[in-house]
Amino acid sequence: MTGVKEESFFNDLDLSLEEAWELLSEGATNRHSPLHTPAVGTVTSSGTPSQRIMVLRAVDRDNRRLRFNSDHRASKVADIDHGAAISVLGYHPGAKLQLRLSGIGSVQTTGPEADAAWQQASLYGQRCYLADPAPGSPVKAPTSGLDPGIEGQKPTPEQVAPARAHFAILLVEVQKIEWLYLAHGGHRRAIFYWNAAASRWDGRWLVP
Repeated sequence: MTGVKEESFFNDLDLSLEEAWELLSEGATNRHSPLHTPAVGTVTSSGTPSQRIMVLRAVDRDNRRLRFNSDHRASKVADIDHGAAISVLGYHPGAKLQLRLSGIGSVQTTGPEADAAWQQASLYGQRCYLADPAPGSPVKAPTSGLDPGIEGQKPTPEQVAPARAHFAILLVEVQKIEWLYLAHGGHRRAIFYWNAAASRWDGRWLVP
C-alpha cells in the first residue's frame, strides 16, 4: 500500500494515475507486493495469445518502462521480436486496484542495462539460465534443465558464468494504463493514454 487515502484519489484522475505508478514501483522493490508478479501477455507468430507470470524487476516512471528478466531462448522473446505489442496485468487486493497496461516490448541481451541487471541477480537467479536444453523444449522425463551437479545448491560465480549468454531483459514501454478500483460504495474505472506529442498522460473516466 502506498499510504494514499482512498478519498484522495477516488474521484481524481491525476491522483489515480499517481497511485498506479506508486503501486507498480512498490511491486518492483517489494517481493511481498501482489504486483511483484504480474501476468505478461504476448501474441505468438500464429496469432495465439500467450500469458505467463513474471517477476517485475524495475520500474522507470520517467521513461514509462517496466523491466523483466528472461532467458533469450524462451518463446516470449520470439513473440516480442523488438517492437511487438505486449500487455501486463496485475491486481493488488489490499489497494483494491486492478491495473491493465499495454505497450511495446523490446529485448536486450547485451549492453549496460542488461549487464547491470545480470549483476543484480542472485547466484540462484543466474543459475536458472543454465538450463539445457532451452526452456520449453520437450523432454522424456521431468527435469529442471539443470545439471545434477549444480541442482539444489548455491552455485559459484564461475559455475553460473556461462549462463550470461542466455540472459536477456524484457522491456515494456507503457503506452496505455487501464485502472479499476473496486469499492463497496461504487467502483471507479479510468484509462490513460500516453500523448507523445504533448509528452503527457491523457486520462478519462470509464463506466466500471
